Amino acid sequence: MLYPQRFNQFTREHADTLAALLCGLLLFFGWFALHLGWLGLAFLLLPAAYVIGGYESAREGLTTLFKEKELDVDLLMIVAAIGAASLGLWRREYHLIIDGAILILIFAISGALEGYAMQRTERSIRSLMSLTPDTARVLLQGREEEIPISQLKVGDEIVVKPGELIPTDGIILSGYSTLNQAAITGESLPVEKTVGAEVFAGTLNGYGALQIKVHKPAQSSLIQRVIRLVEQAQTEAPPSQEFIDRFEKGYAKVIVVAGILLATLPPFLWGWDWETTIYRALTFLVVASPCALMAAIMPTLLSGIANGARQGILFKNGAQLEKIGKVRAIAFDKTGTLTTGQVQVFQVIAINKYTQQDVLKAAASVESYSEHPIGKAIVQAASDLDLVGAIQVQAIPGQGIVGIAQEQQIIVGNAVFVQKYVTNLPEELREMAQSLEQEGKTVVWVAQGNIAEVMGVIAIADEVRSQAGATISRLKQLGIEQIVMLTGDNEETAQSVAKAVGIDQVYAHLLPEDKLDVIRLLQQKYQTVAMVGDGINDAPALAQASVGIAMGISGSDVALETADIVLMADKLEKIAVAMHLGRRSQSIVKQNMFVALSFIMLLLVGNFLGSINLPIGVIGHEGSTVLVTLSGLRLLK
Repeated sequence: MLYPQRFNQFTREHADTLAALLCGLLLFFGWFALHLGWLGLAFLLLPAAYVIGGYESAREGLTTLFKEKELDVDLLMIVAAIGAASLGLWRREYHLIIDGAILILIFAISGALEGYAMQRTERSIRSLMSLTPDTARVLLQGREEEIPISQLKVGDEIVVKPGELIPTDGIILSGYSTLNQAAITGESLPVEKTVGAEVFAGTLNGYGALQIKVHKPAQSSLIQRVIRLVEQAQTEAPPSQEFIDRFEKGYAKVIVVAGILLATLPPFLWGWDWETTIYRALTFLVVASPCALMAAIMPTLLSGIANGARQGILFKNGAQLEKIGKVRAIAFDKTGTLTTGQVQVFQVIAINKYTQQDVLKAAASVESYSEHPIGKAIVQAASDLDLVGAIQVQAIPGQGIVGIAQEQQIIVGNAVFVQKYVTNLPEELREMAQSLEQEGKTVVWVAQGNIAEVMGVIAIADEVRSQAGATISRLKQLGIEQIVMLTGDNEETAQSVAKAVGIDQVYAHLLPEDKLDVIRLLQQKYQTVAMVGDGINDAPALAQASVGIAMGISGSDVALETADIVLMADKLEKIAVAMHLGRRSQSIVKQNMFVALSFIMLLLVGNFLGSINLPIGVIGHEGSTVLVTLSGLRLLK
């Protein structure tokens, strides 16, 4: 039973793709049979290709006609394809049946691509929903009981143990811990939380157990708002899409009305016989079908997508390849995008008789017993040193850690904590520490308690990506009018990173919905705006932006699903390459559109004047399609 269920689910999810594939296979074998003179087999295969490939387009076209009283290109395609087939049967020119089937195949492929985009949106929402547990541990009369998240009420008290996800937004009633909020707020370092602090659903609890009071309904939590924002932003049709829809309907109306007039008026106006009239009307439907116009765009975009893939740039659809070339403003997330997202030792300063190795070795000896991210960064930086074991290690949450190594008491922590053991901190070192903190670094003091002497300080920071500065400079050279940074981190850290990479405009202390608001403001001024991010907190902004760009390696699943473009190797310099591809694709598409429309106009005029017969019309129609297709393949270089 399991395999039939999986098969049925697979066919439902990929129905459009399977229809396009089957249509293509039937078309190929039908053409082959026709070429060998096996008419019986050909007349079995080709109608099947028409039905399988054209069913969805016919259904949509007829639905639009009867429900919305509108004509669209889907219906025009069916009429043109059937007209070509009818004409081919009437005059025994069977290659026209192949032409109609090719037209249907093109539209079937387009429908498959659209279906894939819709499935991607659904997957991104499901990924967001998986960020919170299904149940919460609620305190009821002193006992713990697990209940579904949906049953939580305002005022309920819940317990979250170390290493667990926070199930809903709330206020800490008791306990102390560090919470990894990078996925929600973009903060590069875990945040220390204690009684009275607000916690968010979907954030990861650290080493301490927490008792939390629910202060808002579960559906109003921050992560749920992110989900709704992603849904809303992804369903909003951009102006360019609305323009294309209007153009398709207008084009279909003109062609259908013109075809009807051409099939009825000439005998009365110019004395044509009815056979000539029908012949010209059917020829008109063939040469006026939008194959060349479609080929003017898709091969170009697909070639650009293939070119980008070779360079580590994943374009999820052709529309985004076009849009990236029109971008006038771009917003960057900080943590994990402009920076590596990994906390590292930035600088070690030693004083008195101590060396940098002494400071790092002493700190790592006691921090090796700590689970704190800063402690792990210090231990990682000292991995090449011979560390000694420490005893009587005691961590004081939010302050520091103390232990005994080689009979020396080692104190590691913030300035207030160290001053409990060393009364006077060196003024020169204090000034250096303040300077580092103003640059957004976290400063850890290291001292020996036995002799009450400071050894030095260690500056911790999120490292800026090596190519970030060059990327910003290149984008400015390409004419990008505005480059901004969006982050949930504090102002000092944000300004420090912005200065290092060359960004002038900074927005700090942002929640996901705040980032979304900034993107909307930029769109009001610059229309086409790109957003580069990697975290869950970036998902709404990535969805709202004209072009969402995600980091492929460090990016969260939600960011990868929501974004339109993925940098597979996390190489920021590829953004400029993507923009260059986008601009080239725009240029080639415009050239192809001009050629396609010119051919259509020439063929229409020639058909009306009687200067071309049906074979010449088909050659001109198919020739223009091949020409613009080959032109589009230039982007493969």
